[in-house]
Amino acid sequence: MEGVTTLTQTLPDVDTRPEGTESTGDDTPKMFHYVRKDKIAESAVMGSRVRALCGEVFPVTRAPKPGSPVCPECKRLYELMPQGGDAG
Repeated sequence: MEGVTTLTQTLPDVDTRPEGTESTGDDTPKMFHYVRKDKIAESAVMGSRVRALCGEVFPVTRAPKPGSPVCPECKRLYELMPQGGDAG
């Protein structure tokens, strides 16, 4: 689609990226989780659920904005992964 800009946040050499859950009353996620990149598009299109590194399961509904809070458990687990690792 020409003229449409989509903001996404991609982590280098890793198949994860933050995605939101735990909605607030105004439908804004409280924090974002790391999930496998290859599952993001499938979830966004098909409505299927993804599993975050921390174990949270949810459908992808939005991409994080720069500076968005990240789930501390997902972040901790991501930092333990070897470079180029797979979130499985």
